[in-house]
Amino acid sequence: MAKVVVLGGCGAVGSVAVQTLAQQEMITEVVIGDWAVEKARRLASGFGSSKVSAVFVDAFDPETIRTAIQGADVVLNCIGPFYSTVKPILDEVLRAGINYVDICDDVDVTLEILDMDALAKAAGVTALIGMGSSPGATNLLARLAHDTLLDETEAIDIFHTHGGEAVEGEGVIGHRFHCMSIDIPMYLEGELRHVRYFEPDGIALRQTFDFPVVGNDIPIYPYPHPEQVTLPRYLRLRQVTNKGSVLPPEYYDLTRDLCGLGLGSREPLEVKGVSVVPYDFAVAYILRERERILKKTGFTRPCGCCTVIARGIKDGKPREYRFHMASRSQALGEGTGIPAAMGVLLMAMGKVKGAGVMPPEACIDPMDFVSLITRVMKLDKKKQGGDSFGGVIVQMRDEHGVVSTLDI
Repeated sequence: MAKVVVLGGCGAVGSVAVQTLAQQEMITEVVIGDWAVEKARRLASGFGSSKVSAVFVDAFDPETIRTAIQGADVVLNCIGPFYSTVKPILDEVLRAGINYVDICDDVDVTLEILDMDALAKAAGVTALIGMGSSPGATNLLARLAHDTLLDETEAIDIFHTHGGEAVEGEGVIGHRFHCMSIDIPMYLEGELRHVRYFEPDGIALRQTFDFPVVGNDIPIYPYPHPEQVTLPRYLRLRQVTNKGSVLPPEYYDLTRDLCGLGLGSREPLEVKGVSVVPYDFAVAYILRERERILKKTGFTRPCGCCTVIARGIKDGKPREYRFHMASRSQALGEGTGIPAAMGVLLMAMGKVKGAGVMPPEACIDPMDFVSLITRVMKLDKKKQGGDSFGGVIVQMRDEHGVVSTLDI
């Protein structure tokens, strides 16, 4: 039995995590911690139960964080962008000695919070970081293939796309600008290398990919997610890559082009006597244009797919496994919020092992995750067809190039 505080519980991801956790008997109390406290209260009241409540929290105000997490057994952090919010929140959680889960997908700050491992161990805290879709479920599927399906694993390639969420906020746009602006790690030929999104080395890694359920020939781009730096720490590999995009492509192109023009800058400009921050203008413009683009392209509902491709050797022969987590009716919120809730539930069940700051592949048995999530996410055994498909497709490619779909 556990009390869980979900920070950022009003957001697209956090609200799904709240809903998922509130339905579980082992969770006795869910507290929605959010800056938009009135919205949080409305969300909580919609459950019609005293099990769910709301509290104000500001990620940059330590006192409100301390107040919000008081008495919690587990804190789930869904407040982005993580490159600016995760360290102050985790610092307060460690001071309080509370177990912790987040969905941090910014690789630069991931390296910084991994350095907080000794502090977490000294506090006796289990801090499970990057427990979303990518990173999160991707890490565990990579470990599953590495440990049980292949004798030798050469490469893990992670591809993802999603779009059509009902709402996007400034944090999401800020995260995308950040991803396009920093050094992007790629683990290639047994070495960690860095590429730049707009430079030739990053452009060379762009490609298209056929995503089941979502669509074919979808452009994907290098992404600075944490899997490229964490998976090689725990698995014997020679390659880990991560590439993704947002749907529809016209919307992603707008974000990319504005970032490429330098409008992600936070340095003010004087425009006809008025101080204008390019970043603020770009975010407002992108969010306004998003509605127009969605209507123009007929993109009227969410969808998404995250694919993990594991290549290696089995019985002396080349073998490839592909795990596609796909949906025609769900996207970022469900794809990230449900695995995050699973991380909390596994922690409450005592199945997240050890103290310290750890990514999923370091502390969770993949089969524990698969067993639990199949009870929460509906898996469609038909693997195709139907407007509301939501599930996991597993494919195997043998040494002859023959692809077969496996039952799970």
